[in-house]
Amino acid sequence: MDIPAMNKPITQAADQAVSLPAHPEEIKARLKLRLDKRGRLNATLRTTPVGLVTLGIMTAAIFLSIAALVRAARRRH
Repeated sequence: MDIPAMNKPITQAADQAVSLPAHPEEIKARLKLRLDKRGRLNATLRTTPVGLVTLGIMTAAIFLSIAALVRAARRRH
């Protein structure tokens, strides 16, 4: 059975000179931080709007669970 072209994953060649977005709404960010003469930090981020929404939901869930744990710990003492 032949898989339709729209169901095939989008792939990119590693040796491409120009980075093409894998998703039409892809968001990119780049951070270059120089700490001192020797220390440097380079970071890149690629995400989509759905990824940002998911990150927000996960962060809210973590903070709510931490609040519940703190509340439960205070009740014991």
